[in-house]
Amino acid sequence: MTARPRAATADPPWLAGLLIGAALAVAGVVLVLPLAAVFTESLRRGWEVAWEAIIEPDAVSAMQLTLLVAAIAVPVNTLGGIAAAWAIARCDFPGRRLLVTLIELPFSVSPVISGLVYVLLFGAQGYFGPWLAAHDIQILFALPGLVLATIFVTFPFVARTLIPLMQEQGQAEEEAALTLGANTWQILWHVTLPKIRWALLAGILLCNARAMGEFGAVAVVSGHIRGQTNTMPLHVEILYNEYMFVGAFAVASLLALLGLITLGAKTALEILSRSRMGSHA
Repeated sequence: MTARPRAATADPPWLAGLLIGAALAVAGVVLVLPLAAVFTESLRRGWEVAWEAIIEPDAVSAMQLTLLVAAIAVPVNTLGGIAAAWAIARCDFPGRRLLVTLIELPFSVSPVISGLVYVLLFGAQGYFGPWLAAHDIQILFALPGLVLATIFVTFPFVARTLIPLMQEQGQAEEEAALTLGANTWQILWHVTLPKIRWALLAGILLCNARAMGEFGAVAVVSGHIRGQTNTMPLHVEILYNEYMFVGAFAVASLLALLGLITLGAKTALEILSRSRMGSHA
């Protein structure tokens, strides 16, 4: 007689309870308590004071700039992510592994380093700095620098969300459409995108959340000019350094709220995607 392997559910209840309790405790200390502290501190002196900090001109300018940078960076990364995922999942070409490595690069490089790279390229003493100055083109300490830095740090999110899904799905349907006479754009629009739409939306949400919350790379290239190049995270830092704690936590709570909304939307998309997949099964 051979011994049957013990099922995973055969673990004693006390062990499962201990593991679940430990996970909840860590999540509470690391995630819930900091978020609760941010919202609590922002309302320490009442709604009116927090609201005044949010509608203050520099804060409004920071919000507008954050939304503008995200509105430019996210569509660029969406198109780039779809193209990269298509190339990696559907094509076999020299340099394919290199492309995968480049997509992962922003995850392994500090955002501060990426910002310094742009300073090296476009700064006054950089490789292209003199030429840009001669043609009155400003990249650093202006909107273009903020957008470039944000695009770099947020590029992997859409691509890394789509690549595993597209590789798992295979390309049988695309090949069938090609056999029936469809061109590349028709295949992409009518076959590929409908199959990946939920994952694409999830990747866009993650990309947008990171774009609005990015600090390191943006801090290097922004110049910290009040009302001009300060995004919301940079504005929070300035307020905190000036001991304006209520204002700092008020703007930070708005950022945290945007993050929670993004997380809720992503969870809803995952639930909707699973329900749609279950209904088609």
